[in-house]
Amino acid sequence: MEYQWLIDRVDSVIVNRSKTVVLGFLLVTVLFLGGLGSITTESGQEQFIEDLPSFQAVEDINEDFSATFTEVTTSTTLVQASENVLSKAALTDMLKTRQRIVNTNSLRVDEVSTPAITVAETLAPSATTPDAQLRAVERATPTQIDAAVREAAVDDDGFTSSLSDDFNRESASATSSRGSVSHLAGPGEGSGGGPGGGSEYPPNKVDRIKSVVTDDASNIWVQGTPPSTTGTTTSVVLPAALLLIILFLAVAYRDPVDIAIGLLAIVMTLLWTFGFIGYAGIPFAVLLIAVPPILIAIGIDFGIHSINRYREERVTGLGISESMLRTTDQMSVAFAIVVGTSAIGFLANVVSAFPPTQDFGIVAAVGIVFTFLIFGVFVPALKVTVDRARQRYPIPTFATTPLGSERSLLGQLLSVGVTVSKRGPLVFLVLIVVATAAGGVYATGVETGFSSEDFQPAEETPAYLQYLPEPIRPPATFEYVRINNYLDRNYQQDSQVLMYVEGSMTRDSALEQIYRASQSPPETFRTEGRQADTQSIISVIEDRAERDPEFRALVDRNDRNNNGIPDSNLPRIYDALSSEDGDLSTFLGEDRRSAQVIYTVDGEAKDDVVTADAYAVADRFRATVQPTGSVVIFDEALSLVLESVIQSLILTLAGASGFLVVAYWVIEGRPSLGVVNVVPIFVTVVALVASMRAVGLAFNAINGTILAIAVGIGIDYAVHVVHRFADEYHDRALYPALQRTVVGTGGALTGSMLTTVFGIGVLVLALNPALGAFGILISLSVLYAFLSSILVLPSTIVVWARLTEPEGVQLPIIEAISGSDTAESTTAD
Repeated sequence: MEYQWLIDRVDSVIVNRSKTVVLGFLLVTVLFLGGLGSITTESGQEQFIEDLPSFQAVEDINEDFSATFTEVTTSTTLVQASENVLSKAALTDMLKTRQRIVNTNSLRVDEVSTPAITVAETLAPSATTPDAQLRAVERATPTQIDAAVREAAVDDDGFTSSLSDDFNRESASATSSRGSVSHLAGPGEGSGGGPGGGSEYPPNKVDRIKSVVTDDASNIWVQGTPPSTTGTTTSVVLPAALLLIILFLAVAYRDPVDIAIGLLAIVMTLLWTFGFIGYAGIPFAVLLIAVPPILIAIGIDFGIHSINRYREERVTGLGISESMLRTTDQMSVAFAIVVGTSAIGFLANVVSAFPPTQDFGIVAAVGIVFTFLIFGVFVPALKVTVDRARQRYPIPTFATTPLGSERSLLGQLLSVGVTVSKRGPLVFLVLIVVATAAGGVYATGVETGFSSEDFQPAEETPAYLQYLPEPIRPPATFEYVRINNYLDRNYQQDSQVLMYVEGSMTRDSALEQIYRASQSPPETFRTEGRQADTQSIISVIEDRAERDPEFRALVDRNDRNNNGIPDSNLPRIYDALSSEDGDLSTFLGEDRRSAQVIYTVDGEAKDDVVTADAYAVADRFRATVQPTGSVVIFDEALSLVLESVIQSLILTLAGASGFLVVAYWVIEGRPSLGVVNVVPIFVTVVALVASMRAVGLAFNAINGTILAIAVGIGIDYAVHVVHRFADEYHDRALYPALQRTVVGTGGALTGSMLTTVFGIGVLVLALNPALGAFGILISLSVLYAFLSSILVLPSTIVVWARLTEPEGVQLPIIEAISGSDTAESTTAD
């Protein structure tokens, strides 16, 4: 074996130069500490959709049409609730609140929009200042206010859309209204960058608005920006994972020194990984919260297998050096196979359309290589160093026996799969194939989803989290989420589709294209007559023409088909329009080579239907048009979720299978063992997806990586069983080798499984429910992989042996049928 010299060389360095190895790893750890200070965080759904064409169109719209840094950059939502927000008392309350907000200089208010202002302007059209509008409402009688409400409801669609669904025009009443506060950027601040810029500017704006809100006749709630829970979740999940891991390490190792070695290795693995994140400039986003528990779980698995195997050799009477040489000689190969297949599974996520998923794949793959180095080299070297010190000094040893033996209860339970493989392996595998096929058909019904709720915490946080220390304690209620849920329940869900039109808007046919594309729109588009309900440069032209006879005459002179839309001399139209209306950049690009058209669509319609209709309307344009808006973006992201899941799964299975075939060909000269290794993984993947459908979990941007992870982590269990069997099969007959494998490796697998299931399962404590579900799915995948490796793999190995070496297994098969198992058990002992 060409590779054996390398293994022997590494084994020799670990055992004979153990102190140098330990010191070298500690120095590398110090180097990685330098990357910790460079870690940045990122949250929200934008990180998943920023590369979509529809999202790029939004970016282009913001660049071409949004206000500059001297104008509006952020907004804050105001929600008012009472028995009737259109009563005189409630309207007065809101207008007083508006005055206080405007007069608070630190809020840099550009504009406040609320239905109360519309009512005031309807009562007194000449009231253009906050003081005048407040006086108009205060002096009006309830009857006059009701009449103004009815008039506003007829004249202004925006007025009714800002009232709750229970708005009654006849009684002029509604239980809720919503408005907004627009803020100006500070000096040097843009819409997305700079200190204090972006959605968080002005600093503490929500608290500042709350401090000036009046509450005489109604409740006024202030909704700021979505909460970021990444830091709190990490602070909760990691300590909980470590506590559980310490518990299971205590059971598995039963020795405080070995537990300390395992914990030190875990800490080093995390420091290396986080240092890499910092040096690589990868933002720590919500998906990366799952990486530490995954690496901890795999590291513990490696540690348990290494220590357990070392103890198996030690109890036979071998010395420290010889026991560790035998251990590393076998385990380093198994660890390398696990790392190769797991890294393939993680790197398969690089094909995902979502940047955070790509980052997750890269970080997890690099992290598992670090795990291999630390637990495959550093831990054995440190273990040798410590055990030699125990021989020289009176350091007590609490446990030296491996986890699990044939005569123990655990050993008997683990032997169930071997017993089945003796009595009817082929029949058992046929039943497994049938069950897996049925599960696969059922699993095809699993759904996919993508929404902003996937990235937000639940409205109420669990009570136990309120006992956390103040710096990381989350609020009892996330006000943003509470208000968001309230708005979803109580307001008409009309949405908008934006069209980003590229091309010369000075061509004679430019505006006619927009007009014709909006005729006879699809059913999901709101209409006014036969025209779609739109906002565009045409809306600005029509509004000006209604108010200005001179401008109307200009439009008429350049309207060849008399439909009210100018189709010649457009630069002159734009110049005349901007002379009074000023900046046209809301709908027309500064260079007049792009335009924005906003369509109102039915918010209750399915996103895929609205998106299809949006692209149908876009196809009516002769210019280059990209539909966008939250509906389109989320629907396109949704379609990419399933695509990414399938692509990563195919790449993982193909890559891992190919890697295993080559690995066992090189290591054992038996490439077919690689195929045997993959069988439990197919069972695991099908069982996992079927479970998702059974409990109503859909694939989303967060758990879309789960199948690649299930393969990457789950194959670990099958590799340990198959590689140990191949090693034992050199010296023993089929069933004794299988029995020794399952009992010896099965004990370590059991400890690893429990550690992983509970260690990663602590993600259920995450404030983000989607991340909690993700942790549960990973834990399920590990449990299924363990059960498949212990129960299904023995029968698979027996059938493999019958097919590849029928003469060599005939005698043990006859003995199994006749019940002559005693000799095998004795041999295994």
